[in-house]
Amino acid sequence: MRILLSGRPDVVEKKMVGGLSFLVNGNMCCGVTGTALMIRVGREAREQALREPHVRPMVLGGRSLSAFVCVDPPGYAADDALARWVQRGLDFVAGLPDR
Repeated sequence: MRILLSGRPDVVEKKMVGGLSFLVNGNMCCGVTGTALMIRVGREAREQALREPHVRPMVLGGRSLSAFVCVDPPGYAADDALARWVQRGLDFVAGLPDR
């Protein structure tokens, strides 16, 4: 994930939500928690993402987050799969105002 986001001046790496998060223009985009990827896909795309293999709701403090999903290792083991998931997060935050 670091390699995919390197070279972007708008990305900040930060410890948050029990893992390592990557913020783009101040908006959380993606990260790692335990062995899972956390990807911000947005509320509208979340249900569709949850139907994909190895994807589950992101739970924080006992509640499911409406705009995020977690992808377990088999879902991002291939480099191209990891790149696609990171791009989904980037695509979502591209539509958000800078923070």
